[in-house]
Formats: sequence, structure tokens, C-alpha cells
Amino acid sequence: MASYDLIIFFSRTASPRLDRRIFRLGGTPPNSSVNEAADPGRGPDIDRGCGDQQNSLLSQFNAKAAYLGTPTGRRPIGRPRYRWRDAVELDLLELQAMDWQEKAQNRQVWRSLVSEAKTHFGSLRQRNAMGTALKAAAIAVAALAVVGGIAIGITFAVLSTQTTAPAPPELLPLDWWKHCVLYQIYPRSFKDSDGDGIGDLKGIISELEHFVNAGVDAIWMSPIFESPMVDFGYDISNFYKIHYEYGTMEDFEELLKKAHELGIKVLLDFVPNHASTESEYFINSEKRVPGYEDYFVWADSPGPDPNNASVMRPPSNWVSQFGGSAWEWSEARQQFYLHQFAIEQADFNFRNPVVRQEMFNIMQFWLDKGADGFRVDALPYLMEANPADHNGSYPDDPLSGINHFESHQLGYTIPLYTKDLIELYDIVYEWREFVDKYLEDNPGDTRVLFSEGYANVTMTMLYYGNEEGAVGAHFPFNFDFITDLSAKSNARDFVYIILRWLTYMPHGGVPNWVFGNHDNNRMPTRFRHNMVDGLNSLNMLLPGVAVTYQGEEIGMRDGYVSWEDTVDVEACNRGDEDTYQLYSRDPARTPYHWNNGTNAGFSTGEKTWLPVADDFTEINLAKQKEDVRSHYKVYQALTALRKEKTLAYGEYDIRALSDSTQYLVRTLPTHRTYVLLFNVADTADTVRMDRVPHLKLPATVYVSSVHSNRLAGTTIDGEEVTLQAGEALVLRSDPV
Repeated sequence: MASYDLIIFFSRTASPRLDRRIFRLGGTPPNSSVNEAADPGRGPDIDRGCGDQQNSLLSQFNAKAAYLGTPTGRRPIGRPRYRWRDAVELDLLELQAMDWQEKAQNRQVWRSLVSEAKTHFGSLRQRNAMGTALKAAAIAVAALAVVGGIAIGITFAVLSTQTTAPAPPELLPLDWWKHCVLYQIYPRSFKDSDGDGIGDLKGIISELEHFVNAGVDAIWMSPIFESPMVDFGYDISNFYKIHYEYGTMEDFEELLKKAHELGIKVLLDFVPNHASTESEYFINSEKRVPGYEDYFVWADSPGPDPNNASVMRPPSNWVSQFGGSAWEWSEARQQFYLHQFAIEQADFNFRNPVVRQEMFNIMQFWLDKGADGFRVDALPYLMEANPADHNGSYPDDPLSGINHFESHQLGYTIPLYTKDLIELYDIVYEWREFVDKYLEDNPGDTRVLFSEGYANVTMTMLYYGNEEGAVGAHFPFNFDFITDLSAKSNARDFVYIILRWLTYMPHGGVPNWVFGNHDNNRMPTRFRHNMVDGLNSLNMLLPGVAVTYQGEEIGMRDGYVSWEDTVDVEACNRGDEDTYQLYSRDPARTPYHWNNGTNAGFSTGEKTWLPVADDFTEINLAKQKEDVRSHYKVYQALTALRKEKTLAYGEYDIRALSDSTQYLVRTLPTHRTYVLLFNVADTADTVRMDRVPHLKLPATVYVSSVHSNRLAGTTIDGEEVTLQAGEALVLRSDPV
């Protein structure tokens, strides 16, 4: 067999297809039929010996060459222009070749045949090389253009339809407070450890695991400092000591230690606006002890009352938040002092730098103890009008014009000179500088200031900081769910109130959401009982900090407190036996329901400081831990969900689908999407799922209201969903 191969490619232009054959020397070429009439150069099919084949082939070559051109290169008229494709179409490459292995006795025959072909066609190539080259180049360019255009078109089409998977976002660690669950403890009602009917620090210590199990990150306790308890801790007589009913400093230190071991931050309730009239500050100030003379807001009387000469007239018509004049006469000092709350709560004078320095001293004392920060109380009342700006006297507030209020009642005047004065914010900014400097000097986790104040949205936002770059509290508490929403509110009201805060909040601010506290009716009482899980869901899925008031995790409601059992100073001052419930804060402060035992497990004593609510046998923590479905288990699921990066870092989209139902969508590229559907109405509502953005169906129910007929794990894939009154669904779907 031959040690080499000779391969020749050819094509037939007369054929509707491109016919390529490869002849391998020593192999068996395929048979092909030859049409003699194709052109003058085509001969009959051959089936002869190699010698005859050679002679026949040479004859066909000569005929073909004569047909295509002449030795002089001239082309006879009427004959087609020579093309190389015509040449290679020669039947040399379409021979009815027999079995070359058997017939070819001398390979030289094939070599001669090839040599003759080259001789005959070489001259033809030379004569037509230039034209062929130009045509070939043109054809090549055209072909490349066509192919290139097709390639570009295909590439563009592919790229335009191809979806590029988004890269996971770069997520920086969040400071501990920016996405925490913050739990307010009202110590007097949380847990009694010694049977005296009053909650205490040891009681809190004994239940710290509750916060871990509930998914709470930080706790703040209403005031635990030494106090006559006129306003149950908000009238502080010694800012550096623990009130004896709550325990000792050693108890507090133990609480801090154990809470921190469990990963729980501890905040204190700081009350800088006023102090008890039993405090050394006030006692010394009333006596005009040097250094204390101007510790509080003192003012002379303009003179005796014309109708009663034995009664001195107050400096102005200012009304206390608890009713009556905001001024109280001191016989010892022969002046009035200002108290915007109870008579026993004298307002500090923050125009005195000594007072401002003492506030720094108090904060540093507790930070040195290990406290993680403060909730700062009653800030709108820190400053009042400066007599220097009003001819040396305190100006009267303008009248509200509401006729049914009398001069001693809150609402009779508009507190123009006693509330939300712009100067108070500078003090807050100073405190922020102080805690930030403390952190620099004492490295560790961020120490925080959370400010408390009921004000309009513009004044509230100034607690974050101002346009000049001053930085204030880490956030002001958001009370809009308390002050602006109720059971009568529709879904559009909810969405408006939420977006209002997020709209006014300065860039970089951290939002927070408060649904109840010790000063207002409990969440299920203000709204409806079947809204508990939906409200907790809204709280936990909104961006920022979720604030829980003691008992909201189990859906505690207001407890009934009779007039005889009422101890709230505001109710006692502003109300009577018939009207006290309009003002009383006691119903929101009744003891926590731990179980269905004596005193709901709060105390082993015979009597508690406030009566335990009657519904404790049905609404208590122990029962809800055992129940298959409960408010507490929904709460646990929600706090666990907050660990998802979508909720910590994701974008939000909130809108009303109807008057009844709203949605809240949380998204983060490459992470699961979470959607809250919440019907806030008292009737069922059907909504279309295609109106919820970013929701990919089918979706899965992550958690639902206890009265929902859709359990966790249920698949939602229909075009519509009907929600029962108060029903909430938290759905999980694929990433956007």
C-alpha cells in the first residue's frame, strides 16, 4: 500500500448541492454516474483497466481544455468564461473508479494522470489568475461580510435576551443597634422575686433567658433609681443609687454581667428634665446653697391674686402635663419653681452650665458601670422661654380657644414657650458628642442614646441632627403607631404614616417602630385583638429597629384597674371616679402573665402593686409555649426571620392594595424575597397577587396569624388571595 495520500477536493457547480469527495490513493473511491450530455468534455462511464482508464482520462482532459480555452488564451465566442470551479469539475474527479487496489498494477499510472492534469490546467490557471484572484477576493469579502453580519446579529440577539445573574451585594457588618429588637421592661410589673408584689432586678435576672428565647437583642428598663415613687421612678431623688424596692447596686451589676454573657445589651431610662423635690439638688437649691441656687427654674410672683391676697399669682399661665399650674410656690424660698409634670418633679435649669455638667457626670457613672446606653426621657420639655427675651418675665402661652377646657386643664393653652424650643436640640447634640467621646476613650460596642419625645414630625427629626451637620440621638422613638393610628385606621393610613417617617428621616438615619409603652393603652386594646400578629409582623419586617413593650410578644391587653386601685399620678390629678380611665396609664402597667398560677406567676405575694388582669389564664407565656399556634410562637418566628440579610439590608416597598389590605415587600439581590400581606380591616378582603411587586409565585407561607387557615409551609400560587379580618401572611419567594 502507498505510504502517502493524495487528496483532491472538487465540486460540481451544475449540481444543486456541493458535492465533495476525497479520493485516497490505495482506497476505493465511490462510484458516481456521469451524464455525457453535461458538456462536450464529459465522457461515458468507465469500467476498464488502468491503461485504458489513463487513455480515456487524457482524452477527456483534452476535450475539456479545448472547450474551456485555447493554448493562446483566447476564448471562442459563445463559450463560457473559464472558472477554476469548472476545471475542478472535470470528470478526472468523477471517474467511475474501480477498485484501485485490485486494478492499479502500476501506481505510476495515477502519478502520470495527475501530472497530465497539472500540465493541461497550469496554463489555464496562469491566464485567469488575476481575474480569479480579484473575484475570489470579492467573494471572500462578501462572504465575510455576510457571515460577520450574521454572527453580530446572533451575538446581539443572544446578549439581548440573556439574563445575567446579579452578583451578591457587598454587605458590611451592621452596628448592633441598627437592626436590633429592643424590649422595654417596666420593672415594677415584670417579675417579683421576693413576694412583696413589686417587680425587681432579681426577678429580671431570673427571666433573662426569656429574652434569648424570644429573639430580643437589647432591653431598656424604666427608671430603677432611688425615688419617692410619686410617678413610679420618673421622679428621681438620687441618680446614682438603685431604688430599694428594686434591689441593690450589686443586683444591677449581676444583671449587667449575666445579660452581657447572654449577648443582651442593657439600656437605662435617663430622666434629665426634672428631679424629685426630695433630691439633694432641690433641697439645696430651695435653701439657696451656693452652687445650687439656679439648679432649677425659679421665678418671682408678679403679686398676690386680686381675689385672694393670701395666694401669690404664678409667673405665667403655663399648664402642667398632669393638670393644674406648672408653677408651685415655695414658702422657704419665696419663689415659684417650674414643674411641667407632677408638683414633686421640679424642672432642671438647663441654662445653668453646672446642671449640664451634672448630666454628663450621671451618664458617665452608669456607662462606667457597664450600661450600653440610655433611653432619654421627656426631651421636649428641657428648655422653656428665656425671661431675658421677654422683658425679664416668663410669657403666657397663647390660648387654644377650645371652650370646654378650663384654665387648669391641659389643652387650655398652646405650649408655645414650654415645649419643643429649638435650644433643647443643642443639648441633645452635646450628649451625643459626650457618648461618642466616651466610646473613643473606652473602646467597645457603641453606647447609644435613644430620645423620647412626642412632637410633630419636623421637630422629632431634629433629634437625629440638623442640616448644619450636628449629630443627635442615635434615633428618636417613633410613636406614630400610637398617636396617629388606631382600630379605625385603614390600610392607606398605615402606609401613609410609615412612609411619612421614612420620608422625613434624614439621610443615614435609622428608623424604629413603637407600638406600645407604659404611657399608653396596650397595642391589642388600641387596635383589635385579631391584629396582634399582623402588627408584630409589621414591626419586625419594617427596616430598622423593632421596639417591643413588655407583654406584646404574647398579646397582653389592658387590665382593668378600679378607681380604688388606681395609683397613676396623672389619673389621680386629672380625673375623678367617673373620668379617671380617660387619663390612667395603670391598665398598660399591670403585671406580666408568666403562667396561669397565682398572680399569673408574677409574684407569690398576697397582693400585687396593681391587680393582675383577669384574662391571664388564657393569655400567658407558659400556655403559649405549649400551644401549637400562639402569638408568642409567631413572635419567635418573626425575630428569627430578622436574622435574614434581606431584612437587615434589603430595600422596602410598601403600598395599600385596597382600603383594607397593605403589602410590605423586602428584597435584596440574590437573597430571598419576603412579603407581608396584612388586612387591617374588620371584614375579609380579596386582593390580586400580581399587584405585589417582586413577588414570584409560587410563594411559601413563612408564618401567619394564629387565626389564619394557612399554615407555615403552605404554597400560595393563585391569582387572588382572600384574607380574613386582621389576618397577616408573611410569604417567602425566590430572589428578584
